[in-house]
Amino acid sequence: MFQKVDYFFLSAAFASFLGSVALWFLVNHDYGVYVGLWVPSILALWVGVRVALLTCATTDVNRRK
Repeated sequence: MFQKVDYFFLSAAFASFLGSVALWFLVNHDYGVYVGLWVPSILALWVGVRVALLTCATTDVNRRK
């Protein structure tokens, strides 16, 4: 069900989340909030890539028929 690209985006979002929590508690609250905003951005980009890949796959299947 998952492809290689999915694991890349999920691991990047999770690493961003962990970095955000670490920055929040260890360095500065503002830095933690800034890095925490990356998580939904990474996941939104992941959705866009998935839609593009599925569109290409669907178009290729329709051309073959």
